[in-house]
Amino acid sequence: MALPGLYRMNALIESFDEFRGAIEKAATGAGRPLAEAQLRAPVQRPVQMLFAMGNYHEGLEGTARPLGLFLKASSTILDPGGTVVLPSDDAKIFHHEAEIAVVIGKECKDVAAEDALDVVFGYTGIIDVSARGMGMGVGFIDKSFETFCPMGPWITLTDEITDPQNVSVRLWQNDQPRQEYHTSDMEHQIRNLIAYASHITRLYPGDIIACGTNHQGLGPMQDGETTTLEVEGVGRLTVKVSDPHGRRWPMEIDPNIGRAIRQWRKDGTHLDPATSYAGRIA
Repeated sequence: MALPGLYRMNALIESFDEFRGAIEKAATGAGRPLAEAQLRAPVQRPVQMLFAMGNYHEGLEGTARPLGLFLKASSTILDPGGTVVLPSDDAKIFHHEAEIAVVIGKECKDVAAEDALDVVFGYTGIIDVSARGMGMGVGFIDKSFETFCPMGPWITLTDEITDPQNVSVRLWQNDQPRQEYHTSDMEHQIRNLIAYASHITRLYPGDIIACGTNHQGLGPMQDGETTTLEVEGVGRLTVKVSDPHGRRWPMEIDPNIGRAIRQWRKDGTHLDPATSYAGRIA
């Protein structure tokens, strides 16, 4: 029985060695200009989407924080060129979080860190859209609204990114530079994320592990704007933003979230969301 369309990429990843020759041969033929194509998110329905919590040093020296992951609903996935729709819920602010993500290539459990990159199929880009000040429940109430996970523009295979810990990640909002950081600053490297995740749960082909973000440079996403993510070696992902309620925030980097994260790293202080995030324009 054929797999539903949403899961076909999972099956292709699992059997990629069998089909790689035919795919490479097809890629040498005549094609259509990319501008004429509507790209889909490279994985439509992973069995699991695991997101690292923070996972960057944020420009500070010191011991790495404990590794943490949360689950985000796969129904949040959005195609390149799609539109992030902000919900009516009264969030303090909606932030972009630029991330490099791992696409798992083999079913695995309890993978040792030294072997972890052997189960990777490739890498893609993700914008982890976050609704701040929504209460308890990281990954669901604040992260799992539909359209809150733009992904793409495609998967770059592991033989094309030889060192995933040597990659730059950048994001622009309406061409305004926002986030810019390097994966060498990760607290817990990709191999450790995979080992940790596979110790807790079995991973399957097409599963996604997003590697976290550096919170310096975060800012609001709001109605009518365009968000562009660039992951070195992968490419650029661009989406629109729509807010049917027309809420507005200052069109600038939100310095409060960056300061709050650094303060938390220094001494464990959690600042009140009412004072940690930029105020809405009346």
